[in-house]
Amino acid sequence: MQTHHAYIGFGSNLGNRLENCRNALEALAALPECSLLKTSSFYETAPMGLVEQPSFINGVALLESADDAHWLLRRMLAIETALGRIRTLKWGPRSIDLDLLFFDDLIIDSPGLSIPHPFLHERRFVLEPLNEIAPDFHHPTLGKTVAELLDDLQDGHQRVEVLST
Repeated sequence: MQTHHAYIGFGSNLGNRLENCRNALEALAALPECSLLKTSSFYETAPMGLVEQPSFINGVALLESADDAHWLLRRMLAIETALGRIRTLKWGPRSIDLDLLFFDDLIIDSPGLSIPHPFLHERRFVLEPLNEIAPDFHHPTLGKTVAELLDDLQDGHQRVEVLST
Protein backbone atom coordinates (compact mmCIF):
# COMPACT_ATOMS: atom_id res chain seq x y z
CA MET A 1 0.00 0.00 0.00
CA GLN A 2 1.36 3.39 -1.01
CA THR A 3 1.44 6.06 1.68
CA HIS A 4 1.64 9.82 1.34
CA HIS A 5 3.04 12.53 3.55
CA ALA A 6 0.86 15.56 4.18
CA TYR A 7 1.86 18.71 6.02
CA ILE A 8 -1.16 20.28 7.68
CA GLY A 9 -1.27 23.74 9.22
CA PHE A 10 -3.62 24.19 12.16
CA GLY A 11 -4.79 27.22 14.09
CA SER A 12 -7.40 28.58 16.48
CA ASN A 13 -8.27 31.96 17.96
CA LEU A 14 -11.68 31.35 19.55
CA GLY A 15 -12.52 29.59 22.80
CA ASN A 16 -9.84 27.42 24.38
CA ARG A 17 -7.31 27.75 21.57
CA LEU A 18 -4.88 25.11 22.86
CA GLU A 19 -7.65 22.59 23.46
CA ASN A 20 -9.08 23.25 20.00
CA CYS A 21 -5.69 22.57 18.41
CA ARG A 22 -5.12 19.45 20.50
CA ASN A 23 -8.59 18.15 19.60
CA ALA A 24 -7.89 18.71 15.91
CA LEU A 25 -4.60 16.81 16.16
CA GLU A 26 -6.35 13.92 17.95
CA ALA A 27 -9.01 13.84 15.22
CA LEU A 28 -6.34 13.81 12.49
CA ALA A 29 -4.49 10.98 14.25
CA ALA A 30 -7.74 8.99 14.47
CA LEU A 31 -8.45 9.13 10.72
CA PRO A 32 -8.55 5.68 9.13
CA GLU A 33 -5.31 4.60 7.48
CA CYS A 34 -3.51 7.69 8.82
CA SER A 35 -0.71 8.21 11.30
CA LEU A 36 0.35 11.44 12.94
CA LEU A 37 4.15 11.39 12.54
CA LYS A 38 5.26 14.79 13.87
CA THR A 39 3.81 17.90 15.38
CA SER A 40 5.52 21.25 15.78
CA SER A 41 5.43 23.29 18.93
CA PHE A 42 2.44 25.55 19.40
CA TYR A 43 3.00 29.18 18.44
CA GLU A 44 1.07 32.27 19.45
CA THR A 45 0.69 34.48 16.42
CA ALA A 46 -0.80 37.81 15.47
CA PRO A 47 -3.77 37.70 13.08
CA MET A 48 -3.30 38.57 9.42
CA GLY A 49 -5.81 40.15 7.08
CA LEU A 50 -8.50 41.09 9.56
CA VAL A 51 -6.25 42.19 12.43
CA GLU A 52 -8.96 43.27 14.91
CA GLN A 53 -9.42 39.80 16.41
CA PRO A 54 -7.76 37.63 19.07
CA SER A 55 -4.29 36.13 18.60
CA PHE A 56 -4.01 32.64 17.17
CA ILE A 57 -2.40 29.45 18.33
CA ASN A 58 -0.81 27.85 15.24
CA GLY A 59 1.32 24.86 14.37
CA VAL A 60 2.04 22.27 11.70
CA ALA A 61 1.62 18.50 11.71
CA LEU A 62 3.03 15.79 9.47
CA LEU A 63 0.48 13.11 8.68
CA GLU A 64 1.01 9.86 6.81
CA SER A 65 -2.04 8.81 4.79
CA ALA A 66 -2.91 5.91 2.52
CA ASP A 67 -5.58 8.02 0.81
CA ASP A 68 -5.33 10.84 -1.71
CA ALA A 69 -5.28 14.59 -1.11
CA HIS A 70 -8.94 15.14 -1.96
CA TRP A 71 -10.02 12.47 0.55
CA LEU A 72 -7.82 14.04 3.21
CA LEU A 73 -9.18 17.52 2.53
CA ARG A 74 -12.77 16.25 2.92
CA ARG A 75 -11.84 14.67 6.26
CA MET A 76 -10.13 17.90 7.40
CA LEU A 77 -13.25 19.93 6.58
CA ALA A 78 -15.36 17.42 8.50
CA ILE A 79 -13.05 17.77 11.51
CA GLU A 80 -13.39 21.56 11.37
CA THR A 81 -17.18 21.26 11.33
CA ALA A 82 -17.18 18.72 14.17
CA LEU A 83 -15.03 21.09 16.25
CA GLY A 84 -17.43 24.00 15.76
CA ARG A 85 -15.94 25.87 12.81
CA ILE A 86 -18.46 28.25 11.27
CA ARG A 87 -17.33 30.03 8.11
CA THR A 88 -18.65 33.58 8.20
CA LEU A 89 -15.87 36.04 7.40
CA LYS A 90 -12.76 35.45 5.28
CA TRP A 91 -9.69 35.55 7.54
CA GLY A 92 -12.03 36.07 10.49
CA PRO A 93 -11.98 34.44 13.93
CA ARG A 94 -12.34 30.66 14.02
CA SER A 95 -12.45 27.84 16.52
CA ILE A 96 -10.21 25.72 14.29
CA ASP A 97 -8.61 26.02 10.88
CA LEU A 98 -6.89 23.14 9.07
CA ASP A 99 -4.92 23.82 5.88
CA LEU A 100 -3.35 21.23 3.62
CA LEU A 101 0.05 22.79 2.95
CA PHE A 102 1.88 20.04 1.05
CA PHE A 103 0.93 16.54 -0.06
CA ASP A 104 4.13 14.69 -0.94
CA ASP A 105 5.72 16.89 -3.61
CA LEU A 106 2.54 17.03 -5.68
CA ILE A 107 1.21 20.09 -7.44
CA ILE A 108 -2.58 20.10 -7.48
CA ASP A 109 -4.77 22.89 -8.81
CA SER A 110 -8.40 21.82 -8.78
CA PRO A 111 -11.64 23.43 -7.57
CA GLY A 112 -11.40 23.67 -3.80
CA LEU A 113 -7.84 22.35 -3.53
CA SER A 114 -4.52 24.04 -4.33
CA ILE A 115 -1.33 22.27 -3.29
CA PRO A 116 1.12 23.57 -2.33
CA HIS A 117 -0.95 26.01 -0.32
CA PRO A 118 -0.77 29.20 -2.40
CA PHE A 119 0.16 31.57 0.44
CA LEU A 120 2.30 29.48 2.78
CA HIS A 121 5.55 31.13 1.66
CA GLU A 122 4.15 34.53 2.75
CA ARG A 123 3.12 33.48 6.24
CA ARG A 124 5.54 33.36 9.14
CA PHE A 125 2.87 31.63 11.28
CA VAL A 126 3.09 28.69 8.84
CA LEU A 127 6.81 28.78 8.02
CA GLU A 128 8.10 28.92 11.63
CA PRO A 129 6.38 25.69 12.76
CA LEU A 130 6.93 24.04 9.37
CA ASN A 131 10.64 24.87 9.61
CA GLU A 132 10.72 23.24 13.05
CA ILE A 133 9.64 19.85 11.67
CA ALA A 134 10.71 19.98 7.99
CA PRO A 135 13.40 22.60 7.29
CA ASP A 136 14.78 20.67 4.30
CA PHE A 137 11.46 19.99 2.57
CA HIS A 138 11.54 21.48 -0.94
CA HIS A 139 8.62 23.57 -2.13
CA PRO A 140 7.75 21.88 -5.45
CA THR A 141 6.98 25.08 -7.37
CA LEU A 142 9.31 27.61 -5.74
CA GLY A 143 12.30 25.24 -5.65
CA LYS A 144 13.44 26.36 -2.19
CA THR A 145 13.55 24.58 1.13
CA VAL A 146 11.25 25.63 3.96
CA ALA A 147 14.31 27.06 5.76
CA GLU A 148 15.16 29.15 2.68
CA LEU A 149 11.58 30.38 2.37
CA LEU A 150 11.66 31.43 6.02
CA ASP A 151 15.01 33.22 5.53
CA ASP A 152 13.59 35.03 2.48
CA LEU A 153 10.40 36.15 4.21
CA GLN A 154 10.08 39.93 4.13
CA ASP A 155 7.14 40.42 6.49
CA GLY A 156 8.74 42.55 9.18
CA HIS A 157 5.61 42.60 11.33
CA GLN A 158 4.20 39.13 11.88
CA ARG A 159 4.43 38.25 15.58
CA VAL A 160 5.17 34.55 16.11
CA GLU A 161 6.20 33.28 19.56
CA VAL A 162 6.72 29.66 20.51
CA LEU A 163 4.66 28.59 23.55
CA SER A 164 5.88 26.31 26.28
CA THR A 165 2.99 23.87 26.70
